Amino acid sequence: MARPDFEELVDTFAFLDDWEERYRHVIDMGRALPPLDEAERVPATKVEGCASQVWLVPEIEGEGTAATLKFRGESDAMIVKGLIAVLQTLYNGLTVAEARDVDAQAELARLSLHDHLSSQRSNGLKAMVARIQEIAARA
Repeated sequence: MARPDFEELVDTFAFLDDWEERYRHVIDMGRALPPLDEAERVPATKVEGCASQVWLVPEIEGEGTAATLKFRGESDAMIVKGLIAVLQTLYNGLTVAEARDVDAQAELARLSLHDHLSSQRSNGLKAMVARIQEIAARA
């Protein structure tokens, strides 16, 4: 499924010359995210399996398979906050049915993220994707 915002991100990554520039771009994306309220940073929204503290707050609009998925998130690590922003670009606005069909590994591979993230960060990214898929499956 082609997502215009994600396609734009893929193009931006292709334009940036090296991984350091891409890394800075991801961090800048994270800096642009609004913080979660303290009340939203609770065990129910915490993502297990991440080395950093990560919270994802789902916002489902509508009902059934036509319901749209949106989530907000936060982390105590700047790069992880940026990865949350990347995942928002990939998932936010999709119907829950579309979100369940996203091959996140293939889409994120287009950004070459796994080639440049530590194994802990890669595992955390997988945990965030798993949580998003779980949210879509329950909706």
